[in-house]
Amino acid sequence: MSVTERYENAKEVYEKWGVNVEGALEQLQNVPISIHCWQGDDVSGFEVNQQELSGGIDVTGNYPGKAKTPEQLRSDLEKALSLIPGKHRVNLHMIYAETNGEVVERDQLEPKHFENWVNWAKENGLGLDFNPTLFAHPKADDGLTLSHPNKEVRDYWIRHCIASRKIAAYFGKELGTPALTNIWIPDGYKDIPSDRLTPRQRLKDSLDEIFKVEIDEKYNIDAVESKLFGIGSEAYVVGSHEFYLGYALKNNKLCLLDTGHYHPTEVVSNKISAMLLYSDQLALHVSRPVRWDSDHVVILDDELKEIGMEIVRNGALDKVRIGLDFFDASINRVAAWTIGTRNMIKSLLYAMLQPNQHLKQLQEEGNFTERLALMEEFKTYPFGAIWDYYCEKMGVPVQETWLEEVNAYEKEVLSKR
Repeated sequence: MSVTERYENAKEVYEKWGVNVEGALEQLQNVPISIHCWQGDDVSGFEVNQQELSGGIDVTGNYPGKAKTPEQLRSDLEKALSLIPGKHRVNLHMIYAETNGEVVERDQLEPKHFENWVNWAKENGLGLDFNPTLFAHPKADDGLTLSHPNKEVRDYWIRHCIASRKIAAYFGKELGTPALTNIWIPDGYKDIPSDRLTPRQRLKDSLDEIFKVEIDEKYNIDAVESKLFGIGSEAYVVGSHEFYLGYALKNNKLCLLDTGHYHPTEVVSNKISAMLLYSDQLALHVSRPVRWDSDHVVILDDELKEIGMEIVRNGALDKVRIGLDFFDASINRVAAWTIGTRNMIKSLLYAMLQPNQHLKQLQEEGNFTERLALMEEFKTYPFGAIWDYYCEKMGVPVQETWLEEVNAYEKEVLSKR
């Protein structure tokens, strides 16, 4: 049976519950996922004076084929994007600047250092997002940046974040789609602090200084990202969820939720609807924590499905900016991008194919028996046939055939690095 025949049969099954399958596919292809560049080079970046990773970040594995130049990284991203249905975005960190061999301090970087990225994005019809890099630097060696007790250190990182926002605005203006600039810092303490308030006051003051510089939201959208703990900051993180949630709401910034930045039993899916009542927009970094924020490749697990559900059934596809954040060096890096991004898109399609309005009505009526029965039965509905058709329609490999292209690319390109 062909992909189209299987699709038509599956479509009929869903449509008996009032699910508009064709409408779902049309909607899905207009949802961009912001794909993180740092999966391709293990968060190394291209600084001339490259530093070891720090800030509680660890990349494990040494699979061959890591991108070592901007050209290699862009080539690898192109290969991954050719295997992923839809039009998407690419998320950059400041350490991916290209300075032509010149040492340029992070607080001095300018749009010109990202011209190659913008030209590449234009050629490929991509939007770009951005992040200041407040780790892997001598001024972050003690694990403190924007909350540092030394004003000189704080000021350096304030200038760095302001420069990042200006670069992001350049992206937005050139590409015709606003860049999301997300601020995450590693600040915290390994052991129990004697003062939790003062570092948070300094962080608040630093953020206020950064955002004093007005940038048109037509080109740049600001977000702040929390964390529960990191390696070296197990006891206390300055930028906690509560801190950034309060700051974002008070200052009209996006609160970015990283799925790996919470307690192992805490889930981001449960936060989305609550936060959307008070925020016009949210941002996500979707990762897969395994006992800690280990940034494993995203799989189609129950939590990813619930994230998709919360976005789709609450009509929030235009309110939640979805990005990815994982870095696995133990497997082929192009495959990691492909697996993770396809799964994020699958979770949205899976949610679109549920009889969401009917299920909501059952809950309102108190008919929990039918609600549970239908939610369980739909888990084995022919979702895969719809997904395969969508991939074929979008001109990307169906099912696992994409792996053949990755294997060929590894043999022809990655293995020769």
